[in-house]
Amino acid sequence: MKPHLLVAALAMAFPWAAHAQTQAQAPSPLPSRPPSEDPNESDDDPTRELGVITVRASRPSSLPTQIPTTVHSITRDDIAHGINATDSEDALKYFPSLLVRKRYIGDYNHAILSSRASGTGNSARSAVYADGILLSNFLGNGVGGLAFPPRWGLVTPEEIDRVDVMYGPFSAAYPGNSVGAVVDYVTRMPKKLEAHVKVGHVLQPFDLYGTHSTHRAWQSSASLGSREGGWSWWINVNHTDSQGQPQTFATRLLSSGAANNNGTVVTGAALDADNQNRPWYVVGSGTQYNTTQDHLKVKLAYDINTALRASYVLGLWQNESEGNSVSYLRNASGQPVTSGPIHIDGRSFAALTGGDLPVTRERLLHAMHGFSLKQNTRGTFDWEVAASLYDYVRDDKRQNASNNTQPNALTGGAGTLADGRGTGWHNLALKGTWRPDPLINTHVVDFGYQFDDHKLRYRTTTLTRNYLQDNGGALASNVSGNTNMHSLHAQDTWKLAPRWKTVLGLRAEQWEANDGRTDFSGTSAIHHPTRRGVWYSPKAALSWQWLDDTVLKASVGRAVRMPTVNELYGATSTANSRHINDPNLRPERSRTTELTAEQDVGQVRARLTWFTEQTQDAIYSQTVFDPAANLNISRVQNVDHIATSGLELAASSEDALLKGLQLQGSVTYADSKIKTNRGFVNTPGDTDGRWQPNIPRWRATVAGTYRLSDRWSGTLGVRYSGRQYRTLNNADVNGQTYQGVSQFVTADVRLHHRFDKHWSAAFGIDNLNNKKHWNFHPYPQRSYTAELKFDL
Repeated sequence: MKPHLLVAALAMAFPWAAHAQTQAQAPSPLPSRPPSEDPNESDDDPTRELGVITVRASRPSSLPTQIPTTVHSITRDDIAHGINATDSEDALKYFPSLLVRKRYIGDYNHAILSSRASGTGNSARSAVYADGILLSNFLGNGVGGLAFPPRWGLVTPEEIDRVDVMYGPFSAAYPGNSVGAVVDYVTRMPKKLEAHVKVGHVLQPFDLYGTHSTHRAWQSSASLGSREGGWSWWINVNHTDSQGQPQTFATRLLSSGAANNNGTVVTGAALDADNQNRPWYVVGSGTQYNTTQDHLKVKLAYDINTALRASYVLGLWQNESEGNSVSYLRNASGQPVTSGPIHIDGRSFAALTGGDLPVTRERLLHAMHGFSLKQNTRGTFDWEVAASLYDYVRDDKRQNASNNTQPNALTGGAGTLADGRGTGWHNLALKGTWRPDPLINTHVVDFGYQFDDHKLRYRTTTLTRNYLQDNGGALASNVSGNTNMHSLHAQDTWKLAPRWKTVLGLRAEQWEANDGRTDFSGTSAIHHPTRRGVWYSPKAALSWQWLDDTVLKASVGRAVRMPTVNELYGATSTANSRHINDPNLRPERSRTTELTAEQDVGQVRARLTWFTEQTQDAIYSQTVFDPAANLNISRVQNVDHIATSGLELAASSEDALLKGLQLQGSVTYADSKIKTNRGFVNTPGDTDGRWQPNIPRWRATVAGTYRLSDRWSGTLGVRYSGRQYRTLNNADVNGQTYQGVSQFVTADVRLHHRFDKHWSAAFGIDNLNNKKHWNFHPYPQRSYTAELKFDL
């Protein structure tokens, strides 16, 4: 094997790397990047030695002090120059093998993170933290009846100092939900008085089926913070007013029409094909959100002494959302048709209902509290105590009934009120780090205890008079239950020799699900028995500094992902959807491996990773449209065995071709198949040998930022995602339609200008090539962004 094999491989994938310098240098800190413009930036960023990341930060973080696996990072400076960031998840846009299913600005209920072997329907297979506080919503998985994406809204782009992503379940410090990835946001804490104000606007012309409109979003934010003596504080406020494009569409299969003269003769229906290539009419759009969101973050820290810090954070997120629908159909007089049987091109179809053209109104107020006391001497022993709480203070969703159609549904009538108040989770972590010889760190032992408690309370009532205003009403359904987990972990990072290092870890978890209850009406209740279990997850990693510029690593880890409360107990129903739970779900058990070669030759850094994952009893919620019932029906089930293997190539370059030019890119290939499955979609065996849903065979990113001067920079980024399926039996052969998942290539551009040390502005275009692409719902089309920012 030649010393610069990785650079040669990179040159094949990214031709610009072929001209990079090849002089060997010592491994650099992670990440390497141009000097920051920000004088307040932290000086305790993670460092790398022998392929193992060392975290030295004194601020609260979910990261252990030693990370034995692949880590990718981005800083606030990188985000400011290279990404049109309107939400915190936008920071992940060009990370290798990651995709966030963000459908519009402020997407609060479907923006799910996918990774190498976990798709956009598996939110419980990744863990997102901010300053050590859990943002991932492990009350459920994906979207089925209810939605469980991470609470991205509790972090704004302006707060971010850096983002670190750890791939795979190779650290004993995390639960089995880390099987896909761990995302750790570190937000700003100032070293002196600073203030920031930013305003932004986004404009998106949207053209699809019978929708021809322009959607806009306005954002404003302000931050103020300082440090005086041992005290430091930070306040951030953000307001978003966003108009999203339609997300759902009312349809009628051509084959369901009858050759008679019943119904209102209409025009305006768009003939298309569904995800199985069956002809259907698209007769209206729905779930067009107008959402207004407010965010408040208060952070306090006090340095008790030079090595001991107490921190507190309060986060509030408020959202008021209107979900609206529009009929494409017009009668002979040109008036909209929103109810009753319809007649299209000589065929009669089932009546339009409130489920076809739903009206929703949501009011949410969520609160987050976090406290930590952390000693960081970097000596023989350090420790941390951290506790956090996430509470659904208010969580109301109102929706019209199936028999309450527009225009009456816009002002009242029958409907439902779904109340999630009282839902939430709290976490406690006690951590310790022991360094027997802190001068040379031959051994670094991380250990700790964690307690995680999740409770789901979701009560739906039927309102007969005015669903937009009334409260109370007859019980339609009720879902409640708790899960909790006690865990112990320990891992030893051992420097075996000057060029060898190993990390050995073990995690023990005691899990319990209790007080499970599912009510299908006021007179029908099912009480579920308590379930308990204990599981063990060993971890191991070995790294070798083969050459001065090349590290080889091997990692293996077991992860046990427990069923969530909603998967166990969460049977729900609305006018246009239904979710079926399973209280007997088995935990999901995965064995993941990595073999990695990393090379750092100064101006070019490259990594090649071979990864595998064997998952037993994978937990899937599969949504299928039932044309007879005119409902999206979701059912949760175990899939016996899914196997994934693949290659990931990632690289970055600074000043290699041109001074001021920063390049990064990645290519991922994944072969992810269902090996065996006793469950099925339509007939036994129809999922065996099929592709795992929402995992593309190929995906790639490349982004280049050119800093023309100290004042100007320009960025071009391109993302590719290949063919994939949404259903377990891969019946959705047409991805380029509603409820399909399509391949795509999209390009983004951003131009950033700093007028002086206080004022800066940026202009950008996302989806420059205006690609129409889908992930069940349509992604945004070409969008124009403009920002103006003031920094004190």
